[in-house]
Amino acid sequence: MENRTSSCNNRLLALFLLWTTALGLVGCSTSASSKYFGRTSPPSDNVLRYVTGSEPETLDPQLPDGQPEARIFMALYEGLVEYGPKDQQPIPALAKSWEISPKVDEFIFHLRQDAKWSDGKPITANDFVYSLRRGFSPETTSRTAGLGYAIKYSEDFNGEKVFIKKDGRFLTEADLEPTPAKPSTPFGPETEFRKFMQSPTRLTIYGDEKKRTKVLDGDEKLKALVQGAEFVPIEGKDIGVEAIDDYTLRITLKQSAPYFLGLFAHQFFRLVPQHAIEKHGKDWTRPENIVTNGPFKIKEYRPYDRLIVERDPNYWDAKNVHLDRIDFYPVEENSTILNLYKAGSIDAFLNHTVPSSWINEVRQYKDEYLDFPEAATAYYSMNTTKPPFDNVKVRRAFLLGLDREALSKFRKITQPLYGKVPQGSFPDYAKAAAKVGEEIRNEKGIAADAWEKRYKFDPETARKLLTEAGFPVVKNGDQFECPTFPVDRLAINFNTNENNKSVAEFLQAQWKRNLGVTVPLKTMEFKTYLPFFKSLQYEGFAQFLWSGDYMDPYTFLSLQYGKDNEGAAGFYDPKYDKLLDDANVELDAQKRYELMARAEEYLMEQLPMIPLTVNATNWMKKPYVKGMYPNPGTLLPWKFVYIERNPAKWDKDVANIMNVPDAQVDQQLADLVSTQKAAQK
Repeated sequence: MENRTSSCNNRLLALFLLWTTALGLVGCSTSASSKYFGRTSPPSDNVLRYVTGSEPETLDPQLPDGQPEARIFMALYEGLVEYGPKDQQPIPALAKSWEISPKVDEFIFHLRQDAKWSDGKPITANDFVYSLRRGFSPETTSRTAGLGYAIKYSEDFNGEKVFIKKDGRFLTEADLEPTPAKPSTPFGPETEFRKFMQSPTRLTIYGDEKKRTKVLDGDEKLKALVQGAEFVPIEGKDIGVEAIDDYTLRITLKQSAPYFLGLFAHQFFRLVPQHAIEKHGKDWTRPENIVTNGPFKIKEYRPYDRLIVERDPNYWDAKNVHLDRIDFYPVEENSTILNLYKAGSIDAFLNHTVPSSWINEVRQYKDEYLDFPEAATAYYSMNTTKPPFDNVKVRRAFLLGLDREALSKFRKITQPLYGKVPQGSFPDYAKAAAKVGEEIRNEKGIAADAWEKRYKFDPETARKLLTEAGFPVVKNGDQFECPTFPVDRLAINFNTNENNKSVAEFLQAQWKRNLGVTVPLKTMEFKTYLPFFKSLQYEGFAQFLWSGDYMDPYTFLSLQYGKDNEGAAGFYDPKYDKLLDDANVELDAQKRYELMARAEEYLMEQLPMIPLTVNATNWMKKPYVKGMYPNPGTLLPWKFVYIERNPAKWDKDVANIMNVPDAQVDQQLADLVSTQKAAQK
């Protein structure tokens, strides 16, 4: 899930100027005797004032893929499960309980019978069927549909493919590559739809004639097989989502996917209202038309100014929603955010926001500053479809020509990243990766020291690789030059943000010093940057910040999986896909991790991206804001958040916030989890 910051809020800025005039708060300096960073008193109303990042692209949860939208969606919409406030592990939401098949390829969810939309209409399993069919529909143009492609036939539906019918029956994959039939294991009620889902997987091909012809011309066996066949469009009713009854939902996957339960909390899987969409079309998200189902509903929305949500009395768990209101503000400048916070105009703000120049000052406020490990990475994609980055030697040269330890020291709150999966987030995976690394090193006969530094800073090897790729690096005095490298048509691309710019300038200086290549910088507003980046219009490098959508290494490795992946590098490799597929059908957790680690090693050999850093949470909240935790993705379930007015109960030393009991939050979690455990018994 992408991270970013955004546009400035005039109303909030005016409020800030009022405070700075009254209180004399200028710059970042605060009295050393002050316990808190600026004005610290709870708001008079039961309201949280929060800067979430950029102006949301849309209030339709199935369309965008940014983290700022995700936080807003967590207030307005709910799905089968929700992210846990502390560890981001899935907890019950609209599903009070669930069952998972032994192969982890079928899920049965038992829904709450008291759940309603914000307009009072009851929520049923058919709402989930509609929402997922809509999400995967090619007309929806969701940027996150690929996350759900493990659901049977969803990728084919989204890709506008067709079934192949010949001699009165649908052809299956076994017709192309004979394989032993796999017997279906009973799981839940047997229905006609389940029989269809458990039948041999049907063969699919592009519905578009030009695309289909191209595929068939490259596969004589398939071409002969489909000769004279009928092509039947795949529809939404064909994907693996079934309402067994009004309050029982079954989801069928095309293969085992041990990570999938946690993924159901993602915004793509949150409900959208069929009745509002059918009535208002694309205007359904306008404030006067929108229907939601989360703990809050929209009270007021002024684009580029503020989005105010209020507690929804129709929400199934309204009694456990503590805030009356949340005021979301879009603000672009990080220093402005810090000053607003210092003035007491906001109570908390998004992650990755404290500027490097403020870090040392802010760190001393130990009751407010949250610097925690995060399941998030920063890297630069390279457009591998265009020269010179279609050459792996060029890609590796820029990797080795970058001192990531120096970058992390410059950033102050990050650690160097040397692979695709962030170290520290998945300890068991790290052990598996170390074991696999040793095995591969021995297989290839590589010395231990060479293996250890194979992706680390090595400017001499970097210059050698660039020269071998046809771009000679020469020394001119005490500087290096690479006069033939095509910097005139390349750029380091990033979206507007102070931290993004400082990182780009740091890398630009590194590559100039170590490779003799000065790559120009190019910045743009995020709404413009995202389609430019995702459609591979850029040449050179493009910044990519990614926070895990669920707590499994696959959330990072899957970015380069499949033809239409999210990695935005133009990279596609069937061998890499096969390695990940093999990992996900392995039900032994440690063996699965080992197979995934082999896939990661292979990806790093191909190198479609330059890993930069493992990020940290890096944000602040007032000590009276309780129930808000720096979980690994900084994804905040707002129903747990509350304002504590008794200073004796305010948070202290937030470095231990995850271990300090909070009776209110802990009881809420216990009640939710006990429902699921009771149902499983």
